[in-house]
Amino acid sequence: MGKVEEFQELRPLLFSIAYRILGSVSEAEDAVQETWLRYDASPTTPTSAKAFLSATVTRIAIDVLRSARVRREEYVGPWFPEPLLDDPYEDPERAAELADSVSMAALLLLERLSPLERSVFVLREVFGFGFDEIASAVGRTESACRQLLVRARRHMRDGRPRFEADRAERQELADRFFDALKGGDVDGLRNVLAADVQMVGDGGGKAPQLARAIAGADNVAKLLAVVFPRMAQVDITFEPHEVNGQPGAVFRDRDGKVLHTLVLDIADGRVQAIRSVINPDKLAHLGPVADAWALHREVRKGLRG
Repeated sequence: MGKVEEFQELRPLLFSIAYRILGSVSEAEDAVQETWLRYDASPTTPTSAKAFLSATVTRIAIDVLRSARVRREEYVGPWFPEPLLDDPYEDPERAAELADSVSMAALLLLERLSPLERSVFVLREVFGFGFDEIASAVGRTESACRQLLVRARRHMRDGRPRFEADRAERQELADRFFDALKGGDVDGLRNVLAADVQMVGDGGGKAPQLARAIAGADNVAKLLAVVFPRMAQVDITFEPHEVNGQPGAVFRDRDGKVLHTLVLDIADGRVQAIRSVINPDKLAHLGPVADAWALHREVRKGLRG
């Protein structure tokens, strides 16, 4: 194969590596594009295109993440990864592991790691690269990479997210949640929520968001049962869709523009967390974005009435 064909074949893998390191669809796409430019400009043909391209995209992602950390420290409100509806990289034998590794909960946990720890963890634990390949990618010795992995595993171990083992049962619970949400059914919602469930939104100061996390099954159920039927009255609709490998939905306005995404963490037969991304900067890759402030005013007007 020529360079173009080799690159296109490996592109899904490169994006998936970059996204797990960066937590941003747009930045991951930019990293993949920069990887192609460097590959195309290289005067030599590498022994392994996969090794060369994976190392290149990892180095680029590490540099981007280091600068992104400063921006995230100044972020308004909770920071969540950009929602990913479909992971282009597929491995049928490891589908469940790949889905869990790209979940919001897992990516937020990865935020605790240094850029090098995160990259080593992603390459080794998610994609199974050898330590020789990882060392080349991050510019450290194999021994140093093993130590980085030990530290990363230690940081990840205590907070490792739990998900419903049976994916069919998880989906059945999600269906019950969205049915109750659509009908404004407080009891139906309460029955699928964990007692200590938390609902959190990411607006980044650029869209209306919760002033604080809402905690507790009763509080969350009552809020959802009041707000979402009113949203339906102003023609806001939602379509269930996997978001970051977990049950979720995409909400749209009357013109079909994206308002926000919502994703559920489900474990032990209950919804443990509800996370919503409404920051328009994080939704642009999904299509035209709705005017969240205008819709917010419509909903508030209806609630006052």
